[in-house]
Amino acid sequence: MISANGLTYGSDQSGLIWGFLFKPDLPASLINSNQALEWLNQKSEYRPGEFIWLHFNLSNTASEKWIIEHAGVVDEFNEALHDGSRSTRIELADNTLIAVVNDVLHSFSFESADIATLWLSVTQHVVISTRRTPLKSIERLRQAVEGGDTIRSSVELLIHLLRDQADVLVKIVRDAVARIDKVEDNLLAGRLNKQRTDLGALRRILVRLQRLLAPEPAALFRLLQKPPNWVAELDTQELRQSTEEFSVVLSDMSSLQERIKLLQEEIAAQVNEENNRSLYVLTIVTVLALPINIIAGLLGMNVGGIPLAEHSYGFWIVAGIVATFTVVAGWFVIRKQKQD
Repeated sequence: MISANGLTYGSDQSGLIWGFLFKPDLPASLINSNQALEWLNQKSEYRPGEFIWLHFNLSNTASEKWIIEHAGVVDEFNEALHDGSRSTRIELADNTLIAVVNDVLHSFSFESADIATLWLSVTQHVVISTRRTPLKSIERLRQAVEGGDTIRSSVELLIHLLRDQADVLVKIVRDAVARIDKVEDNLLAGRLNKQRTDLGALRRILVRLQRLLAPEPAALFRLLQKPPNWVAELDTQELRQSTEEFSVVLSDMSSLQERIKLLQEEIAAQVNEENNRSLYVLTIVTVLALPINIIAGLLGMNVGGIPLAEHSYGFWIVAGIVATFTVVAGWFVIRKQKQD
């Protein structure tokens, strides 16, 4: 990816990776930090439908300073940048939309480094987006803008990102379904192997991704109930539609988690059944060996008066007694098994 300043995944001295100026019925034009600053200083000359999008790299220490001094973001946005919670959310603060959007770099990874976060401040005429690591979703949005896609308002940029995130969740759900189907097939074929471990890990990562990627319903509900006065009705409807898409995907993820739970219970039941079967076989062997162990223990005592010690057929008599007790014990066990 080549930024507006010609650097690869880099930024200029102000921390700006790229900037776009949107005008009604015209393609978006790339601008640098100096042009952006000049445009921001002309607040009184903002035209309807005209807005600017500036994307910053927070790894550049100059970016946060430039944003505070020139972009006029609200304090809640600065607090969000340093907030420990990175759950996806959209909040309204002082007539400004504050959004936190997450992106999955590698699906089903257990490393927190594979979750990249984007912070946005959205007003009617200014969109500020910041990140520390590159995101696939923001890159797709940049390519769409450079490809000539019409973005009529600043809110539509945010909606575009939310839809990209919904697409990521859909892909995750599809991959999870394929994995669960494979585990279920192995279960039906009697090949448990490490399926319990795989299912547990998959369930944990689904819960984690749902917590990170799913927008907070309460915040979205409040926003949709009372959006800022500068948000057009069409944008509100599309934002509501994006919320509904998220709801469907989240419902699918919850269903998957429930399906995984049922599979885990079924696998646990099979494992318990196998353990019980093994324990039952061990019990039978112990019962059958009990008579000979008792008799051998008694006859092995080094004391006087052991019966049949001097009898010529003493061994065979004892062997017959042991065999009789073993047959009786075996018959009792088999009869008990048939009754069960």
